[in-house]
Amino acid sequence: MTRGDKAFSYFNEGYNCSQAVVLAFADLYPDKADDMLKIVSSFGGGFGRMREVCGAFSGICAVLGLLCGFDGKNGVSKAEHYAIVRELGERFKADNGSIVCRELLGGTVNLSSENPAERTAEYKKKRPCAELCRYATDILEEKLKEKGVI
Repeated sequence: MTRGDKAFSYFNEGYNCSQAVVLAFADLYPDKADDMLKIVSSFGGGFGRMREVCGAFSGICAVLGLLCGFDGKNGVSKAEHYAIVRELGERFKADNGSIVCRELLGGTVNLSSENPAERTAEYKKKRPCAELCRYATDILEEKLKEKGVI
């Protein structure tokens, strides 16, 4: 099973988009996986269901930051790190139309609902989220391989 397939499965098990992406890479930071899962729990639904930045893209940023982010000590500059974020964001947008949750969901759901929907077969059929989790994980994995991180 690929990391993308894992993210797809995690989403369908009930994790939010960010959590699904983060969990797909958990083997790279096993001692931090539980904390990462909690940290990104706020990112679901485009940040707490505000439908802003897509949770799958936010998951990319969380994993990228943990594995390759600027910390003032590791020789990575903010500019270098931000360039990778922008590159992945532009790729995500080019292939999916946006990095904004409400735009990605379009007319498929009630965007004003404050409560997470039950993950029924109908829910999974209407939403692109599981596929976006797979996609996000795949492009991040490709970038991490390119950088020699994995």
